[in-house]
Amino acid sequence: MGGTGIRSGRFDRLADRLALLAARRAPVAGGFVAQPEPRSIGTLSRGRQLVEGTVLFAGHLAEIGGGSIWDVAVPDRAFAEEIHGFAWLDDLAALGTREARARAQAWTWDWIARYGAGRGPGWTPDLTGRRIIRWIHHATLLLAARAPSEAEAFYRALSRQAGYLARRWQGAAKGLPRFEALTGLVYAGISLIGMEALADPATEALAAACDADIDAEGGIPSRNPEELLEVLTLLTWSASAMTEAGLTVPQPVQEAIVRIAPALRTLRHADGELARFHGGGRGAEGRLDQALAAAGGRGDRPPVIAMGYARLAGGRTTVIVDAATPPGGRAAETAHASTAAFELTSGRRPVVVNCGSGLTFGPMWRLAARATECHSVLAMDRVSSSRLYPTGEALEHRAAVTASRMTTGSEGTDLYLAHDGWLRTHGLTASRSLTLSHDGRRLSGVEALTALKAEARKRFEDVMTASAMQAGRFAVRFHLHPDVDATLDMGGAAVSLVLRSGEIWIFRFTGPAELSLDPSAYLEKGRLHPRPSLQIVLRGEARGFETRLGWTLAKAKDTPLAIRDLEAAEPEDPLAE
Repeated sequence: MGGTGIRSGRFDRLADRLALLAARRAPVAGGFVAQPEPRSIGTLSRGRQLVEGTVLFAGHLAEIGGGSIWDVAVPDRAFAEEIHGFAWLDDLAALGTREARARAQAWTWDWIARYGAGRGPGWTPDLTGRRIIRWIHHATLLLAARAPSEAEAFYRALSRQAGYLARRWQGAAKGLPRFEALTGLVYAGISLIGMEALADPATEALAAACDADIDAEGGIPSRNPEELLEVLTLLTWSASAMTEAGLTVPQPVQEAIVRIAPALRTLRHADGELARFHGGGRGAEGRLDQALAAAGGRGDRPPVIAMGYARLAGGRTTVIVDAATPPGGRAAETAHASTAAFELTSGRRPVVVNCGSGLTFGPMWRLAARATECHSVLAMDRVSSSRLYPTGEALEHRAAVTASRMTTGSEGTDLYLAHDGWLRTHGLTASRSLTLSHDGRRLSGVEALTALKAEARKRFEDVMTASAMQAGRFAVRFHLHPDVDATLDMGGAAVSLVLRSGEIWIFRFTGPAELSLDPSAYLEKGRLHPRPSLQIVLRGEARGFETRLGWTLAKAKDTPLAIRDLEAAEPEDPLAE
């Protein structure tokens, strides 16, 4: 989940301090009025690792044996957010053994002893909301066989967090952080004896956030598909908790759920996972199915465009394209230069992907993964289509989409996009045309760099002269999923792709370019290292006012229309190289 994290602003620190002082005087909850079902889902493998003393948070590995996670030296802000958010309780609950329960209880009461009075880095509105949700979800696990004095300490700490959140939820950034804070406050008001007065203001604030932060098509400003999934998850949890407590779910919350669900279905590939754009991953295991099932409304076909993404579908193939300008505001600090990039999935198998988010792989990967070169799209040599401020990590120049259209013809579904990412630097407008056949067996594309107007042509000539004709170098990249077995074929004129399902796809091209198969990396949240993979690269040079390349990615002719994909997916091993 995305969060505002461990903030350093003077105003925030003062506001937090005042809210915590007031929260210490709040009455202690007397128990649970109603305890929501433990809807948050964890994974058995991570639960086993935690029990064995191996902790992997935000890309950092530590061996703690039988010790406490609170004794681990915190390497960065993301690590602190993960441990103080308590999402690891989901994994221990998923394992559900006696040892898992002992770990969950020991680490929770250790947090209460160290930080429960309002000390430490975990006291921000979004992290507090996230923590309250997990404590209430897993209260049965946490309170099992605990002494009355320990239960009292648990309720005191929970009440203090609710009191703090009632005064500080406005301090959470708009978007996912605010929904986390408000969902935690809704949970506290509904579930805890003595906290009932928090319920109505919290539900009203949640309704207002739905109106303010979720647009008419069900999108959010960050354009991060995984964040949108987390927002829907929080809203469905809140709505279910209200319903179980006999409360009416506010109309704006109901309407937001109805808007978001079809948008997420548009952002879902044929394998059931989310497209990976703008810092988002494929989603926690089972989270998307759970959220969509809770949202209902399966009857209507999903829209072909949602939250700035276009979805082409044919047969068992999906193509999802970033068809809009990168987000601004707070999201510009993590947005990617991915305009016109696409991902392709065939049945259960991702084929063409983006490298993913580098947030948990260190500062070099954090920046590198946002560059255009880490996406399946054309990129000028060493110049991304959207670029960072020289003194920060927010996108300063954001490539604007200047033309877009999507039509259905006799050959298939056609998408045309153009953007001005290199108009200022090179005088060039980039365009991409994609056509996915109705049966999903063939994706064809045309890449173009064009100096459209006299001013742009003058700019292109000046840049080429100043660089001794070197500034026009570009490459079109197609990053492949690590499970794709790729080899150069036909004397280096094509690439054969073999999927674990047995499908064979062939990549070919036309135009002035050189074809190569180069190393790449697949960045997966929850893993210690990037996974090695390959990328198809077409390298060329723009020497005139218009340069065009064509390419096709098609199933081999002898590939059946339907394949029984019985090959098991690669076992999840987050510690693998």
